[in-house]
Amino acid sequence: MDDEAAFRALADASRRILLDRLFERDGQALEELEAALPEMTRFGVMKHLRVLEAAHLVTTRRAGRRKLHFLNPVPIRLIHDRWISKYAEPWMSGMADLKHALEAPMNAPMRVYEIYIRATPERIWQALTNSDLVKRYYFGSVIESDFRAGSPLVYKQPDTGRPVGAHLRGRLGSRRQGCAHPRRLGDHAHG
Repeated sequence: MDDEAAFRALADASRRILLDRLFERDGQALEELEAALPEMTRFGVMKHLRVLEAAHLVTTRRAGRRKLHFLNPVPIRLIHDRWISKYAEPWMSGMADLKHALEAPMNAPMRVYEIYIRATPERIWQALTNSDLVKRYYFGSVIESDFRAGSPLVYKQPDTGRPVGAHLRGRLGSRRQGCAHPRRLGDHAHG
């Protein structure tokens, strides 16, 4: 991949807006992306998308008669890897996290993730409460709780036994708002 093409593509504010829109929701057609740049003609948006495709920052797939556009962050990651060593990565990541945390509006959720899983409630409950399964998706940590309403819910690092995030906030845990096996597990974190 050509770094120059990626830099040229990223240099234009309109193309960055298109990439931001694809980051928010991948798989958009031209008509949807046009709404991101209302002052621009359809042909102008198409031209910007061609530049992004040539830089491999956007890939496309056909869905019937529609051409869907997808963000491809690989060229950006390759540029990142070119100048940031694996030893500097934690420092750079920490500084970026600090910047985002300090610039974020107060009381706004930092991260909200949602997934729909087609499984029985019992299997979902097991995935949320069984340490062997939890460590597969939660940074290798193990979970400790008796899973009763109001009980502490603590994720611990398997190698040290320290609560996850202890190096940032002391003891990171959470108190569940409610718990009704296996139908409801409400949770909010505190630091």
